Order: sequence, then structure tokens, then C-alpha cells
Amino acid sequence: MPFICYEVAYPDFLARNAVNSDLLLTISNDGWFGDSVGPLQHLQIARMRALETGRYMIRGTNNGVTAIIDNKGQITARIPQFERAVLTGEVFKASGSTPYMMTASWPVLTLALILIVFVRERVIPKS
Repeated sequence: MPFICYEVAYPDFLARNAVNSDLLLTISNDGWFGDSVGPLQHLQIARMRALETGRYMIRGTNNGVTAIIDNKGQITARIPQFERAVLTGEVFKASGSTPYMMTASWPVLTLALILIVFVRERVIPKS
């Protein structure tokens, strides 16, 4: 399943679309980040999506960090930022769904709602 640039920042979108894929691919123009932590942060986001879906991710960028990320979110091969090179490595296909792919963000959102109601009932005085 291919994703473009910032699409990897949306976990529910990616999880929903990864259900019928066995490998993730993202391409990005990280040039607008300049010499900041942006490309490294973008890489961390991609690592999380690989972990959530249990899929390998191939990440290609023009001047950011190009990498192969395994199904556990670990970087197995990488080209440093601002270097031109060819990346080689192995990827493996996966199938099935992870718990996150089945539930997305709903458990976290439900817990947050319960906490808000609980705190409101306990902390805010009734008038």
C-alpha cells in the first residue's frame, strides 16, 4: 500500500488502508523541513505505523531519511539525511490484522472520554 508524505501521520487512515496489503511504502519530499528535526520525527512516525500494522515499510525521501523499517518498528537499513545513496535490504510480506488495525484509536478515545467524565464528576463542584 503506497502512502504519500504526511499520510503516515494519520494512524487510523493508514491502519484502515493497510488491511488488504502486505507491505507499506511511503515516499516523501522532506525538503521543506530544512535542517531541522522534522525528517527524523517523520521517520519516527513511520516506525510507529509499521509497528501498529505489523508490516514492513519502505520509506523513500529526497533529502530526509530513507529507510527500511521492519514489522516491529525497527530500522533495518537506512540512508542518512542529506546523503545520496542506494538503499538495499530485505523486506518480508505480512498478512492478517493487528489489534490496532481492528480497533484503531477507539480504545484510547473511549478511555479519554471516561477519564474526562470521571474528573468532571470528582473535581468540578456541582452548582
